[in-house]
Amino acid sequence: MLNITKYKENGALTLALNGRLDTTTAPELEEELKNSIDGVSALTLDLRGLEYISSAGLRVLLSAHKRTAGKMKVRNANETVAEIFDITGFSEILTIE
Repeated sequence: MLNITKYKENGALTLALNGRLDTTTAPELEEELKNSIDGVSALTLDLRGLEYISSAGLRVLLSAHKRTAGKMKVRNANETVAEIFDITGFSEILTIE
């Protein structure tokens, strides 16, 4: 299960993710990004409530990173998610705060 909370202010979009980002829920985030990302000046993904991310979730993040031309930040990743970013090399690709 994944809950997505959306905040938009001055052209900047923040999506707060709660739950699991996996094969089942990745299409939901992909659809939300597809519908929300056009015209935004910056994208922030707040992962404070994200318990788990699979390769399907990583693919959605990479796609969003490419679509925003690197104007995407990832914040508040827990230790488990941060370790997955390190192991997969995503910590070298994404802007993580």
